[in-house]
Amino acid sequence: MGGTFDPIHIGHLILGERALHQFGLDAIQFMPAGNPPHKRNRAGRASDEQRVEMVRLAIASNPSFQLSLVEMNEDGYSYSYRTLESLNREHPDTDYYFIMGADSLVDFDTWMKPQRIVDAARIIVATRNQTDPAVFDELLERRREQFGDRFYKLDTPNLDISSKNLRRMISEHESVKYYVLDPVLAYISENHIYEGTEADKI
Repeated sequence: MGGTFDPIHIGHLILGERALHQFGLDAIQFMPAGNPPHKRNRAGRASDEQRVEMVRLAIASNPSFQLSLVEMNEDGYSYSYRTLESLNREHPDTDYYFIMGADSLVDFDTWMKPQRIVDAARIIVATRNQTDPAVFDELLERRREQFGDRFYKLDTPNLDISSKNLRRMISEHESVKYYVLDPVLAYISENHIYEGTEADKI
């Protein structure tokens, strides 16, 4: 599961846990993105080091959750197809699944080399309650027709939580308790993350 995790919240963790059990996976690797191409302006956000530490704190109690820093590169932007192809070369006996949200499925055909992503991993797609089920199923079938029958629907509860809204809430001094795990919340508070005026502008 890739993402900026800015901050990581219970929605991310629930997706990981559901995917683990629904598809019989051995582990979930959380991969904070260092330089995601679609989120280049990161003013008012947590630093790379802070985002990594928040993920580390959030997954510490789950032995099936792992932290991967493979996308925290310093030179150039990270692309999913490169990451997945590299993982397949390093671990040729491993079957990889790539977890994404329904919003990512919408513009998946505009990603860099989407066919190579599908060739390198099965795609697990989580729904969100803003997405009509019929529209989601139609889009899922369209992507299968475009790129191959390697897209799977993840059965998840409808939790309308976004990192963007959490950053806004923190910047406006609203409580985000229970949206993020207590160790992450303590870390955010201790380091005064998202308290700047830029946190809710993006």
